[in-house]
Amino acid sequence: MRVDLLTREYPPDIYGGAGVHVTELVRALRADTEVLVRCFGEEREEAGTFAYRVPEELRKANGAIATLGVDLQMAQDAGGADVVHSHTWYANHAGHLAKLLHGVPHVITAHSLEPLRPWKAEQLGGGYRVSSWIEQTAYASADMIIAVSEGMRRDILAAYPFLDPARVTVIYNGIDLERWTPLHDDERARALGIDPERPAVVFVGRITRQKGLPYLLRAARSLPPEVQLILCAGAPDTDEIMAEVTGLVEQLQRERDGVVWIDRLLPNDELRIALTASTVFVCPSIYEPLGIVNLEAMACGLPVVGTATGGIPEVIVDGVTGRLVPIQQLQDGTGTPTDPERFVADLAAALTEVVSDPVRAAEMGRAGRERAETSFSWTAIAEQTRDVYRSLAPSEAAGAAD
Repeated sequence: MRVDLLTREYPPDIYGGAGVHVTELVRALRADTEVLVRCFGEEREEAGTFAYRVPEELRKANGAIATLGVDLQMAQDAGGADVVHSHTWYANHAGHLAKLLHGVPHVITAHSLEPLRPWKAEQLGGGYRVSSWIEQTAYASADMIIAVSEGMRRDILAAYPFLDPARVTVIYNGIDLERWTPLHDDERARALGIDPERPAVVFVGRITRQKGLPYLLRAARSLPPEVQLILCAGAPDTDEIMAEVTGLVEQLQRERDGVVWIDRLLPNDELRIALTASTVFVCPSIYEPLGIVNLEAMACGLPVVGTATGGIPEVIVDGVTGRLVPIQQLQDGTGTPTDPERFVADLAAALTEVVSDPVRAAEMGRAGRERAETSFSWTAIAEQTRDVYRSLAPSEAAGAAD
């Protein structure tokens, strides 16, 4: 069986959880499955991997239109695949067209949903209407949609109620437990601006509305004075969100010390050092299908304080591996807290509770590592994904019957 996996992100160009997911899934699948990767960007040297640039004529076009130019090329080249598997709206149209053009099943893994990210209109303008159309069209005709959590499955069926629930299944995100382990290095932690002798709250994520960073920055004003705030945050969606975050960070730095902002993408070793030097990881997202960053933190032995939204409650066991922060949200697709001040206060209280008890925090961190080991293995996730392929690929079904 040959699977053509279609994605925007692929190493070395990874900026979010979807790219991490694709990278690890491909590595696990290739153990016994032929997988051709078709991705965006510059040529890759990896065997079985093909990259596609935006056509010259579309280089200055709206981002959504430029994306379609890449998708057309990917769809054309997918001939000969037994299954095409697309990730995010950027590649969904390539999968949809490949299904129509070549008559092959199309599998989608849903990492997020355009109807639940209306703030993207700030980034794409009218292109957001195009990206929403791409996603809805692809979902309507996909043979199977994989949600990365039960919460994500509920969101899919709510956003697209015309879907047959039988065509939406759940396969969790995973974590590479060999690659993500604690890494103690006080000297390199100090080089990053972190004092390993002080308690610390650490955030890792893109600067985008869904990650809830402005709420965290407001909550941090109430943390005990000895607590550091480590922000591994970059890749802003828009100038507006960058300006808001910059203003809040600068205000916080005037009020307290120990506010460290690392705005570059850290390699694995430096990120593990930052995590290991911290006391607690925070995920203040207002929209999060699952959150691979939570698994990375757990694998490094950190307790996680996260918003009780989306798939986060399926990762964090409240009171065991961390704390869940309650939230009531507007039902307009933005995920905005109905009472922002209450959410900020509850977030600050949960962080203060965990960071103020290092012994308990360490116990939660150990429990989190154990949970990552038992529930989020890429080997198991790859096998569940192969089962989906086998159920759809006619040649595989025939072979199983023989």
